[in-house]
Amino acid sequence: MTTEKPKLHVICGRIAAGKSTLASKLSKPAQTICISEDDWLSALYGKQMQTLQHYVEFSARLREIMTSHISQLLGAGMSVVLDYPANTVEHRIWMRDCAAQAEVEVLLHLLDVDEETCWRRLQDRNARGDHPFQPSRAQFEQICRHYAPPDPEEGFAIQVHTPG
Repeated sequence: MTTEKPKLHVICGRIAAGKSTLASKLSKPAQTICISEDDWLSALYGKQMQTLQHYVEFSARLREIMTSHISQLLGAGMSVVLDYPANTVEHRIWMRDCAAQAEVEVLLHLLDVDEETCWRRLQDRNARGDHPFQPSRAQFEQICRHYAPPDPEEGFAIQVHTPG
């Protein structure tokens, strides 16, 4: 049994910046669980998710049910790595609320990867076919328009990760 206090890890980075890869690494320690939005959305909504609007709708539904689940895991002493994009202020507020309900700290991991690198990675990922969603260039650009890196005024403890 670990004596480390539970923590909520959240990850901010453009699409294909490496959020899921980092989430996997962060979830290695004992008493740590990773919850993947992509896995849940794929299992629950699969082929129904054809547009960004579908993602927004289904993601909101998933957040509603996951809030208490995440807070309960944190409250039970588990650290949680959210493999959800912490890419908008709205999503980060939700994540902070999950941690606040359980009275645990939040660490925001910021993946500092430029848009062109992310596009190349997304093309590679799409070609491999190993991800449940395969956005087009237009969808990639639409998603990138919503990306908002954290502002210091949001008050997160931030750990920056750079490629390399």
